[in-house]
Amino acid sequence: MTSANREQEPLNVVARPAFKDAASKPYNSLLYSSLRGLGVHVSEYKTRYLLHGEVDIWHIHWPESLLEIKSLASAWLSAQKYRMLLNIAHRRGIKLVWTIHDLVPHDVVYPRIEWPFWHDIIRGVDGAIALTQKGLDLARERYPRLHEVPAFVIPHGHFRDVYPNTVSRAEARQSLGIGESTRVIGYFGQVRPYKNVPSLVRAFRSLPDDDICLLVCGRISKRTGGREEIMAAAGGDPRVRLELRYIRPEEIQLYTLATDLMVFPYSEILNSGSAILALSYDRPIAVPNLGALPELRRMVGESWVLGYEGDIDGRILTEALAWARKTPRPAHAPLEQLDWPAIGGKTLAAYREVIRDGRNGHAN
Repeated sequence: MTSANREQEPLNVVARPAFKDAASKPYNSLLYSSLRGLGVHVSEYKTRYLLHGEVDIWHIHWPESLLEIKSLASAWLSAQKYRMLLNIAHRRGIKLVWTIHDLVPHDVVYPRIEWPFWHDIIRGVDGAIALTQKGLDLARERYPRLHEVPAFVIPHGHFRDVYPNTVSRAEARQSLGIGESTRVIGYFGQVRPYKNVPSLVRAFRSLPDDDICLLVCGRISKRTGGREEIMAAAGGDPRVRLELRYIRPEEIQLYTLATDLMVFPYSEILNSGSAILALSYDRPIAVPNLGALPELRRMVGESWVLGYEGDIDGRILTEALAWARKTPRPAHAPLEQLDWPAIGGKTLAAYREVIRDGRNGHAN
């Protein structure tokens, strides 16, 4: 068979995760649905596929999730298992592609196991996908090994038409019992230490105004906890509304559309799906100038993304809220560059380049 014919063969991809976490991580489901639409055979990860299946690409996200197990012994056994599978996959000619959502694992529980495992995964990748150019530059700086393999910049797609968007701002506020004239700041997303939610609550409580409200919405990470710290930071302030739970898909529109401003006060970050979710609902956002977030601001415009320096505080919140309410902006955030069909096409092209590179003997 000629090289040109091989280029047209459908690819077989095993992804972890692919579709199983669609409710909590729709990014993956949207990505692989777009690839299936292009004829790619995508399967949810199972060990037997790597051992016996016909697989071209093993695509992983969040390598640390392979070790998110309750006990130290289980984490150690899991690390050995995946090291073995990585070696078997390479011997079988399966190419490992890593999407770089984060530069380092967050919330490390077993550092003596998790850090070496993370580096073993990076040493084993045959191709890397970054969500922004800044993300790729930072990853290559931190992990020089990535200079040796094909690497691609493919953005994080938007979430328009993924969740219900059927209510108006006034209807969302009425449903939540929030007055029409109240100024509302929101946070949405899983609550983990690096997301710095207690600092947001404390900064908000420093504001003297009565006609403001803070909505903090998202499930507490079971791995790291943090509910008590957030509750203590809120101190019973009636202006702070805590919804520290899983937010059902049909509720997301209420907790986003009711806001004037969404704030994501990360202490460290590379990419933020929550920020893109807020923009998908056409909410202006305030984010720290960290990681790839300045690149997101340049892409969608300074009327939609406000960057700030340092830790979140009352002054930043006051200025950001005024900016959100007074800055003219169109009805919809410009997210055309984040359409999923284009992202699927770029990902398929990346897969084929990784396979070509391996055939030419450049990849490990």
